[in-house]
Amino acid sequence: MGYKTILVNLDIDGPVVPLVTAATDLARRFKARLIGFCAADAPLLVTGVEGGEMAAEAWQMMRKDIAHHFEALRDAFEKVVDHKVDAQWRDSLDNPGQGLAREARSADLIIMNASDGAATGDAFRACNPGSVVLQAGRPLLIASKGADSLQANKVTVAWKDTRESRRAVADAVPLLAIAGEVDVVAVVAATDSWLRESLSDVGAFLAAHGIKARTHIVENTHDSDALLSFLRENQTDVVVSGATDTAA
Repeated sequence: MGYKTILVNLDIDGPVVPLVTAATDLARRFKARLIGFCAADAPLLVTGVEGGEMAAEAWQMMRKDIAHHFEALRDAFEKVVDHKVDAQWRDSLDNPGQGLAREARSADLIIMNASDGAATGDAFRACNPGSVVLQAGRPLLIASKGADSLQANKVTVAWKDTRESRRAVADAVPLLAIAGEVDVVAVVAATDSWLRESLSDVGAFLAAHGIKARTHIVENTHDSDALLSFLRENQTDVVVSGATDTAA
């Protein structure tokens, strides 16, 4: 089992080289095909009747500028990949998040940059990872901005016995298989037999895939702070976690 096709999403305003370098290296390790992708669009200006024609012309000009950006991004993508892996470029004049969610059907894994804060601030030119992970139906690997490698020496699974966590663990099996160390940690206010049993089952599931994992229980009422402390102390490279829509 492994990732056969990896999709790397590039925001039209970059950066390009670090993320493509990291994605190319990961594709090489998995002997996977790499798809470079970018989507962006221009907002249609709202004006009165008199300015309608002018607004339409301005919109078309902005879209032509985006198309020129796509060409530059493709050149940069192909220069970095440089035949190291089987690669393909795709772009779309579309909402970035919706475009990426549609392209996700072609890949086993999506790689993209982290956004600045909860949202990117420009839904026409950049993706919000939080939105993508809920729409794409594929695992999402979020790289810190500027990172040109995706180290997976130490991987931590942030475990809760939920549908989202179970799906995340299963999707991450290829990545966990190449990790040097794997930890599964659950942060709870109080330990019970249900939790111990679920951790034991996760450990057994991973062992069946040839992955040796250590399991941990951290008792703390401040789950986010406790998890971050665990990650820092263990110098974790990658965190595997489920995602939910908190507004639902």
